[in-house]
Amino acid sequence: MERLPYQVTASAAAYDRITTLPVAVLLDNVRSMYNVGAFFRTADAAAIDKLYLSGITAAPPKPAITKTALGAEASVQWEYAWEPLRIIDRLIESEWEIAAVETGLHAVDLFDWTPRFPVCVVFGHEVDGLRREVLDRCHTLVRIPMLGVKHSLNVATAGGVVIFELLRKYRRIVDAVQ
Repeated sequence: MERLPYQVTASAAAYDRITTLPVAVLLDNVRSMYNVGAFFRTADAAAIDKLYLSGITAAPPKPAITKTALGAEASVQWEYAWEPLRIIDRLIESEWEIAAVETGLHAVDLFDWTPRFPVCVVFGHEVDGLRREVLDRCHTLVRIPMLGVKHSLNVATAGGVVIFELLRKYRRIVDAVQ
């Protein structure tokens, strides 16, 4: 008997109905190429629509990106622009929700957030976060709940948490219309 790489369940079959997750990611001024590569890998794993890179964020081909992306930089649609506001404005014109992943007084908890798909999640500099002008263009601020002493995650880790929570929420929408 041939073994499948994973057990086919109703839950696994539900993901087969999703070919592209209507989620984009914008990285603005992410300084570590290893983090950029990790975002490419996560973007591929969740089949997001597109990865946008802006500011000082490095773009392929770069050895450090390739090292962590493991080839995902070739399978994920991506675009680079120095100025993130042009990307955001273009997405807003196309009726995308823009959500900054940041801690803040008015940020909604990731698990309580009801995104309006398609949605673009925006991540910023590993230490300084997002610039004020970028935050001002976002419709929503979303925070990942933190229970420990540290109140932040590595940006690529945060990206994985947010992207897969969006996949889970989108799957519920797809399941509801089936």
